[in-house]
Amino acid sequence: MLIRRRTRGFSLIELLIVITIILIIITIAVPKYQKTQIFMRETAAIKAIQTIHQMEVQYQSQYGQYATSLAELGPPASGAASPAAADLIGSDLSNGIKQGYKFTLTGAQGGYVINANPVAYGSDGNRTFFSDQTMVIRENYGPEPATANSKPLR
Repeated sequence: MLIRRRTRGFSLIELLIVITIILIIITIAVPKYQKTQIFMRETAAIKAIQTIHQMEVQYQSQYGQYATSLAELGPPASGAASPAAADLIGSDLSNGIKQGYKFTLTGAQGGYVINANPVAYGSDGNRTFFSDQTMVIRENYGPEPATANSKPLR
């Protein structure tokens, strides 16, 4: 007499079907996740530019001129705040790279210029940003840096 043994668990076909469904979900979800990450980095770059604007106004009211570098707005290496390091922004932003964007601040005639460009275009961001003492943020879709002639941000 044959005794039939009942097996427990999933068959190979059932496991392959589940893995296939998971792979399909991943192929749909990953590009959306990457787009969301890029959007978040671009939004953070815009907010950082707005922060730099606010701190430039504060720096100008304290020292009578605009800062000409991010280091002048950043924290001092030691000691109290001074025109060389006013301690108005964090060290992450004053170092120039934050959340996938490289920020530069340069002095201009009677003001300043801010540029924000993705560290790795396409994976960190799809837009570059420009702003100056007018506080109008301009954007450029493409790897070339935005300029004063670029389209204003809405």
